[in-house]
Amino acid sequence: MTLSRTPLLLALLPLLATAAPGDERVDDDPQITRLAPVLVTPDADKPRADGIDGWGNAPLRDTPASIRVIGRQQIEDRQIRTLSELAREDASLGDNYAPVGYYQNIAIRGFALDAGTGYRGNNLAMTGEQAIALEDKQQVEVLKGLAGLTAGVMEPGGVVNFVSKRPEAVRALTLGTDSQGSLYTALDVGGWLTPTFGLRANVAWEDMQSYVHHADGRRNFYALAADWKIGPDTTLELDGNYHSSAQRSVSGYQLLGGTALPEDPDPTLMLGYQPWQQPVSIHSANTSARLRHAFNQDWQLRLAAGRSRSVIDDNVAFAYGCWYVDACWSGSPPNYFAPDGSYDIYDYRNPGDTRVGDNARATLEGRFDTGGIGHAVSLGVSAFHRSIDRHRNVNEYVGTGNIAGGEPPAFAPSPEEIGPKVRRLDSWQRSAFLVDRLSLGERWQLIVGGQFARLHERARDKHDVPERETRISKTLPQAALLWKPDAALTAYASYSEGISLGKEAPSWTSNEGEFLDPRLSRQLETGVKYRWNDRLDFDASLFRIRQPYQYAQPDASSAGFTFVQRGEEVHEGLELSANGRLADALGVNASVGLIRARAQGTGIAAYDGNQVVNVPRLRASLHLDYALPALPQLGLQAGWRHASANPATPDGQVRVPAYDVFDAGLRYGGRAGEHDFTVQLGIDNLFDRSYWRDTGSSLGDNYLFPGAPRLARLSVRVGL
Repeated sequence: MTLSRTPLLLALLPLLATAAPGDERVDDDPQITRLAPVLVTPDADKPRADGIDGWGNAPLRDTPASIRVIGRQQIEDRQIRTLSELAREDASLGDNYAPVGYYQNIAIRGFALDAGTGYRGNNLAMTGEQAIALEDKQQVEVLKGLAGLTAGVMEPGGVVNFVSKRPEAVRALTLGTDSQGSLYTALDVGGWLTPTFGLRANVAWEDMQSYVHHADGRRNFYALAADWKIGPDTTLELDGNYHSSAQRSVSGYQLLGGTALPEDPDPTLMLGYQPWQQPVSIHSANTSARLRHAFNQDWQLRLAAGRSRSVIDDNVAFAYGCWYVDACWSGSPPNYFAPDGSYDIYDYRNPGDTRVGDNARATLEGRFDTGGIGHAVSLGVSAFHRSIDRHRNVNEYVGTGNIAGGEPPAFAPSPEEIGPKVRRLDSWQRSAFLVDRLSLGERWQLIVGGQFARLHERARDKHDVPERETRISKTLPQAALLWKPDAALTAYASYSEGISLGKEAPSWTSNEGEFLDPRLSRQLETGVKYRWNDRLDFDASLFRIRQPYQYAQPDASSAGFTFVQRGEEVHEGLELSANGRLADALGVNASVGLIRARAQGTGIAAYDGNQVVNVPRLRASLHLDYALPALPQLGLQAGWRHASANPATPDGQVRVPAYDVFDAGLRYGGRAGEHDFTVQLGIDNLFDRSYWRDTGSSLGDNYLFPGAPRLARLSVRVGL
């Protein structure tokens, strides 16, 4: 969807607003019913009926993997609008290089997601290098670990799947603001135009007033979803969205001399700020089509295809290292800030950085019996093409700042010009997969499957010189055993294998730009899922993930480091969660993640046995929602987030302190005339706690990002 189509979308809104005025059955299919327009209530957060493709498209309760579903109501109650805010909702999630004003990345179970395959829209690959909007999402599924065969080449932590809203009778306007003065407007309108064709439109505009000086921005979002019931056995779902944002990117801090944390960081300071610094502009578009055809009650065919495209105009006065600072010439590592807090400022420009992902998949699903054993089979093929086109960028030193000096002096920008555009990456992933779910009586199920994956990838440097060519063909097995003694309880044990690409050597290593070999990951997981009173879910899981360790090895080379693959990175953990309602008036979303993530066999005694960088051993998250008995329209909300000390160096000598952050909120629902409304007031970081929220890395360099100060947010949602 492009801006030129925006008038068409806006023209559809009055038509949608008059569609489906009453409670009328659309046709003989009980799944399609016209409903009167209402606001979503807390009980409306229900998991979708579809399951996870990689485990045979079974219901989530019967999927042998840990899956966290963050529903629409929870997104609205917390007023979540960014990926970093979404990561607060579960203890297995964490930021991994998530700056203000840039596209953000997260980690699951201590592994940063692959931007090419770690994010998915309606189970299709979605380019991760975009500011992902949530206004058109019905729910977000966090699939932890190696949770699906169809995900392709991916990091072993898991994937995040965004599920779009579908057409239904809804007309709602949301207006919002915050204590910084931001303004927010969102419109959600849908309905069935005919008995077999429905539309859902979501639009949003936001004027963002950031707590970081000079980092104000804006964004516009337009989305349209369509459902067409072609026949009694065939349905087609279409989705398209376009998102445009512009905001100056905020550089992260770095360790002083590579060994000390900056004291009293100012979260409102834009490090390296220069008056000529332009906003980072990101334009993204995502489209998909999904066709389902049932041959009979036992067999169905599913076809899906989608394109995800993101164009980033990168403009940053970037604070990084101390290559030009005298204090660093005395032996301090130049890829960190200087011991006295000095840092280099670079004029970095990379316009038109284009990332495109095309994904297509065909799946045949069926059921049959052999000798008293029931089979539920899923077999299919998938193809994924990813490309990256970039100019030869400008990245030139312009001056020096100091974290103790506030905003740095103004320096002249670099006179260098942008070079020609080059196809930096051309990647094809093709796979075939087969999963068989065997029912061994009423209580036991055995799942066996495998994926044959083939990767062919070419990379070129910024001068259009061939840099590497990667060819991989690998069979990846998975197996699981489920025990279901009754409808409320499911216990499982599973084994999976996956493959992820090797990392690129950082600029400060002797083999700069070299891509290391792909890595084979292995995962063992066991878990229990229990549903109590049909309204509260308890989940527990134990996991162990192994992957080859890639790191900068200290040596006698001229650079002092060489990027190598040696030893293993092993993540072992326990996850507990409770989601639903403890009582009619009390809702809860609680999770705890305990993880032991260590490197072993690296050949560097100082690295072995230490917790991996940016993986706290303990995270916890708790959110409560209580409706007052005397005034049930009024809901009280309380939240708590905890993270233990977080390693900032591979030898474990530097850790950012543990933190506890508390949130609070009020929600009031009522009716004015013919219109339902909900008023939300939320306060993030209620006690204005200062903390480091992220010690993640980008391109081999580690950064420190302070948490946001206290912020109050107010929104009003009205049914039209």
